[in-house]
Amino acid sequence: MDKRRLTEAAAQAAVLLALVALPPAWRAFDPGLAVVLAVMLAVLTAGTYALHAVTFDCFRLTVNREQRHFSYTQREE
Repeated sequence: MDKRRLTEAAAQAAVLLALVALPPAWRAFDPGLAVVLAVMLAVLTAGTYALHAVTFDCFRLTVNREQRHFSYTQREE
């Protein structure tokens, strides 16, 4: 796991929850709701992490494929 990517995904999920779910839930905040929000944070973090991993890996593979395709300008040793 890439810790930087995981940290970024957790921060994005936290911001999303803070903006969307926390204000309406604040009035009825209790331990059960805290568990629900923690689970939502974990699910959103995992989803964002997976989306970033797939997207960035796809871009990396695409760039590598294109570089190999146009490798005639570089010497191979």
